[in-house]
Amino acid sequence: MSFWEYANPKKFLATTERFLPALWVTSIGCLLVGLVWGFFFTPDDFRQGSTVKIIYLHVPSALMAINCWFMMLVTSLVWIIRRHHVSALAARAAAPIGVIMTVIALVTGAIWGQPMWGTWWAWDPRLTSFLILFLFYLGYIALWEAIDNPDTAADLTSVLCIVGSVFAVLSRYAVNFWNQGLHQGASLSLDKEENVADVFYIPLLVCIAGFVLLFVALVFYRTGTEIRARRIKALLARERIGA
Repeated sequence: MSFWEYANPKKFLATTERFLPALWVTSIGCLLVGLVWGFFFTPDDFRQGSTVKIIYLHVPSALMAINCWFMMLVTSLVWIIRRHHVSALAARAAAPIGVIMTVIALVTGAIWGQPMWGTWWAWDPRLTSFLILFLFYLGYIALWEAIDNPDTAADLTSVLCIVGSVFAVLSRYAVNFWNQGLHQGASLSLDKEENVADVFYIPLLVCIAGFVLLFVALVFYRTGTEIRARRIKALLARERIGA
């Protein structure tokens, strides 16, 4: 079985519809367990107090905001190279999800940062690059909506996605590129000294798993919706030509 078989809309719909119920249940279960565990059954941090618990929303949403753009980059490259329509529609379907994840990350970051930094916002390298990434998301969605020809829209949004990937990388590694700035280092790290304490680590992993599975479920669902919408447009166009 070839991976490229799923570029066929019918095959993609049949496969994703089979997995969607399990994805919904598993993602919601992980989110409930992780958030309840994290917010109600972990201790306050000795430096940050109870505000540290926003980590269970902030870190997974920030992670998914960045990885959503990388997923869009991969599917956009597939469109440019292989001209598979499902890949272009998957990128389009993922963009609004990425916007929501970015907004959650920015808002929770501000809530977390205010008591720690004494300000809701700072032009920190990671915060600034994350804000620019958010604007790229909005531009990507607007470009899809502004162009009537779907293939032309897919071409131009793919180019925009490639350019925006620079800021996705900066959002992920800004703390490593620039030592200055208020934002702390990565909460999850292979370096045990930088990684969060074990008492916060496991529920955080559960929350991340929930966000990842929810993202996959939403992308599958929205891509299926985009495929059906394109089919309806094609049928209506044929009826108008026939009339």
